[in-house]
Amino acid sequence: MPTRAPVVYRAVMLTRDEESAMRAALERLERAPDVRYAEVRFVSEEKERLRVRDGRPEEASTATSRGVGIRVLGEKTWGFACTADLSEAALVSAAERAARIAKASGALTRAPVSFPARAASRGTYETRVLRDPFAVPLDEKMAALDAPVRALLRGGKPVSSANAWMEWVRVEKRLLTTEGTDTTQRFTYGGAGMEVHALGDDGVSQRRSYPTWQGSEGFQGGWEKIADLDLVGHAGELRDEAVALLSAPPCPEGVRDLILDASQVALQIHESCGHPTELDRAQGSEISLAGGSFMQPRMLGNLRYGSELVDIVADSTAEGGMGTFGWDDEGVAAGKHALIERGMFVDYLSSRETAHALGRDSTGTMRADGWNRTPLIRMVNVSIAPKKGSFDDLVADTKDGIYMLVDKSWSIDDLRLNFQFSCEAAWEIKNGKKTRLLRDPRYTGITPELWRSCDAICGPEEWKLFGLSTCGKGDPMQIMQVGHGASPARFRKVSIGNTGGKS
Repeated sequence: MPTRAPVVYRAVMLTRDEESAMRAALERLERAPDVRYAEVRFVSEEKERLRVRDGRPEEASTATSRGVGIRVLGEKTWGFACTADLSEAALVSAAERAARIAKASGALTRAPVSFPARAASRGTYETRVLRDPFAVPLDEKMAALDAPVRALLRGGKPVSSANAWMEWVRVEKRLLTTEGTDTTQRFTYGGAGMEVHALGDDGVSQRRSYPTWQGSEGFQGGWEKIADLDLVGHAGELRDEAVALLSAPPCPEGVRDLILDASQVALQIHESCGHPTELDRAQGSEISLAGGSFMQPRMLGNLRYGSELVDIVADSTAEGGMGTFGWDDEGVAAGKHALIERGMFVDYLSSRETAHALGRDSTGTMRADGWNRTPLIRMVNVSIAPKKGSFDDLVADTKDGIYMLVDKSWSIDDLRLNFQFSCEAAWEIKNGKKTRLLRDPRYTGITPELWRSCDAICGPEEWKLFGLSTCGKGDPMQIMQVGHGASPARFRKVSIGNTGGKS
């Protein structure tokens, strides 16, 4: 079968006049005597959300947004202003307003922000897309969702409901800075998933989702990625498991060896490594949503975070990852940086400002949700390195354990230390074999204790890069696309139980 060439787009939806207006705003800031650094960032977004529930279309919505955000570093601190009006007068006015805000904020700031200079970045980044999802007819997209829903509903009760969905986002960015940075980026994000609910005679329901937690699997790519998910092909197994869970015994309480499927390992990384290694959380400058971090700077190089098997890397270069890009919103080039190395805590997700406070270089993770938000430190693709062996090998090597898969809910404290996760399903493992299906499983722990107990991680053949489109942070809230690569892994002597209170 011949390979298809990627779709080629024009760079960014900016007119000549709008680009000229951006440069005029930047030039005004370059001439300002009390401006040390400034960036003018254009962002255009196009979104589409589709859903089919119980054989009927439920949602087909679109939204667009475009504008410019201007961030200015004055003599002491930052100012930010934005506008959806891309005329020269409006952009110059926004630039002047950002500079005035920086000056006014500086009057309340004791010490000036330390912001190291960098060489200019220039270039273009674009998602590899074989078929533009925004050009696919709506009927074709809805049919791709209707088919798995009908397959999930086939046979009727005790299945009570089923739905499938997909979403597409296209983001275009142009970044100009007073350092000479000029980057153009075009991202195409997608995701799709499905879930089925079964209802027992006792009125208690069970849910099974595919492919991952929250049912969606996100990626950077085009329509061609939907076929890879094979929603219809997984519908029968998903339905059967939801029904079987109605009569399955609850997960027993106790301390057992725990195997997590790759998607649950990915979510564990997200909540207990990704968020606490955000340096603005650790420094206390961004704790308005979900608190700070137990991973304090004094622990760098000293904290035994996990076992020697645990290597966790922030990689914004991974092909197809939702946390992949060419440059962050401060013009720092994408790269690969170890966060946990052989179990030791070695670095943070950082910005130019926060990293410099520790005498380090930025790991390039500053991103903003849209043109009307200022950049924050955000996860990129934060992934655990695979080791060796298949999932079947791991099960065969486990004498007495529980295998849990696909997150149902979670809770973690505001330092990202104590947590509880519940999953959609579990299997008991006895003498190297999966035996009975279990319902309502949960596990609890303390972040470093769990990762220190990790004694097995499956190999590259089991490793997968997952995508999450709903990571929230900041006030006002910012939603960001992030990625996590993981293989199934085993953790020794973990506290497990069930959410139903029975065993």
